[in-house]
Amino acid sequence: MLKGWLSHYFHRQQLLAKQACTQRYIIIDLELTGLDPKQHEIVSIAWLMIEQQCIKLNAAQHKVNSDVKSLAQSPIFHGIAKQDIAQGQSLESILQELSHHFSDAILVFHNAVLDWGFLKLAFKAHAIKAQPSLLLDTFQIEKKRLHQQGHEIALNDLTLSECRKRYQLPHYSSHHALTDALATAELFLAQCHQISCGKKLKLGELI
Repeated sequence: MLKGWLSHYFHRQQLLAKQACTQRYIIIDLELTGLDPKQHEIVSIAWLMIEQQCIKLNAAQHKVNSDVKSLAQSPIFHGIAKQDIAQGQSLESILQELSHHFSDAILVFHNAVLDWGFLKLAFKAHAIKAQPSLLLDTFQIEKKRLHQQGHEIALNDLTLSECRKRYQLPHYSSHHALTDALATAELFLAQCHQISCGKKLKLGELI
């Protein structure tokens, strides 16, 4: 067990020393019926890739979970209705497809505590092995950056839309997983550019 932990630790340290601009990233966003992964459900999952600092829209995916038992307020917030659920895919098949990217891509979320919390439970429930090499969170990157600049952080300063405003990124209508995944990808690239100041940026500087 100790040997395995040490191997993981040294692998992580090696990864954190690598240049951020050359890595492959998978940007993930979820739409949910609520905020508690033990009570609520994943309605949809979207993801897209960043390679060589380029967002690969041609490979973007948006999957609706056909296993959802109760949509709750999702049709109001996400626009996903019962007919969309009926035409969706099983959560297990979506998770299997998503997990195939974990071995060669770094995961990026906006608010990883929430989305990864749901995904971890879902992977466990479906007995799918999912061990990403690294998770990055645009929420935490922005929080750290604002703290370093001496800013007081208000309640809504770290929402996806408010973070994007600080980089003069365009406004997108939120509450759609694919739109939010694209918005997160653009924010992530803007953060990397801002933090690097034209110099080489190591992955460890984004933690």
